[in-house]
Amino acid sequence: MQVKIETVPTYRIAFFRRIGPYGAANYQTMQRLKEWAAAEKLLDDTSIILGISQDNVETTAPQNCRYDAALVVPEDFQDDAVLIGELRGGKYISFRVKHTVEAMIQAWTDIFQKLADLGYKVDSRPTFERFTTEMLREHYCEICIPIK
Repeated sequence: MQVKIETVPTYRIAFFRRIGPYGAANYQTMQRLKEWAAAEKLLDDTSIILGISQDNVETTAPQNCRYDAALVVPEDFQDDAVLIGELRGGKYISFRVKHTVEAMIQAWTDIFQKLADLGYKVDSRPTFERFTTEMLREHYCEICIPIK
């Protein structure tokens, strides 16, 4: 698992939202986003896709957790078929991991201990998984945790 500290820009995003427990059901929301983006010819080698966990599972009931499957879009982008918003940037620690069920479960198990070992505290901004086109081809993703 590769680890790096970075300043993530504020992203303007087009997204589909799912409300309910985080987990396997998020996959359908992400597939819906990818199908929409492909149909609109919005995916290319510069595309960035985000899976955003908007809520903290320790303070939000599972049935109220919001998951956004998002595509980073230009400032002037508009489309009534999707929600438009922004993901506030700032200081994040990112973990590059193999995008398999086993590797993702292990990463989510290890990440918060790794943060503590490195002396970082989690900030209140959303946590997200980031995929570039290259990462998708190689079956990797980055888990990005906001830090202070």
